[in-house]
Amino acid sequence: MHQQPIAETLTFFQAWLRSPLRVAAIAPSGRALASLITSDISRETGPVIELGPGTGAFTRALLARGVRQQDLALIEAGSEFAIALQARYPAARTLWMDAARLRTVELFDGQPAGAVVSGLPLLSIAPRKVMAILLGAFAKMRPDGAFYQFTYGPRCPVPSRVLDHLGITAERVGGTLANLPPASVYRLRRSAPDGSQL
Repeated sequence: MHQQPIAETLTFFQAWLRSPLRVAAIAPSGRALASLITSDISRETGPVIELGPGTGAFTRALLARGVRQQDLALIEAGSEFAIALQARYPAARTLWMDAARLRTVELFDGQPAGAVVSGLPLLSIAPRKVMAILLGAFAKMRPDGAFYQFTYGPRCPVPSRVLDHLGITAERVGGTLANLPPASVYRLRRSAPDGSQL
């Protein structure tokens, strides 16, 4: 293990000790999961919003896929992570805030994002707050944009009643046993291609 991943794992674990429900995992996401959750994304996707980037495992994968730093908005509620992300990715827009308030901020000079990648622990977040996060995310995306979410659970972490209420469909992209613990990735899209239901 290189010096940086060791330091990141320690930082992540310390953040989990301070706030286990907010962090919801004891180690950062691995490379296999980061590769899977970003597999549909390229430079052509356009701006990308990342929710709960933590130590930046998904951020690094997005950059490796060709997404430019200036086309990234990193929304992070943990101050320790937000400070480190701002220092590491100065051209990206790092916002220290709750992802449920996403609707209240202006990103990319009003240009809609092509995708949202979420590292948030949705299973430990109340459904009403999950709804606010999704509403904000889809409000910031193009009608054909997609929201990517991983989970350690056996099914989509967004309750079906929330998906139905918002007019969103969920599709399992795949899973990886190489992550600790094993994880699955879901792609959420608007049911109506013109975005009229959200």
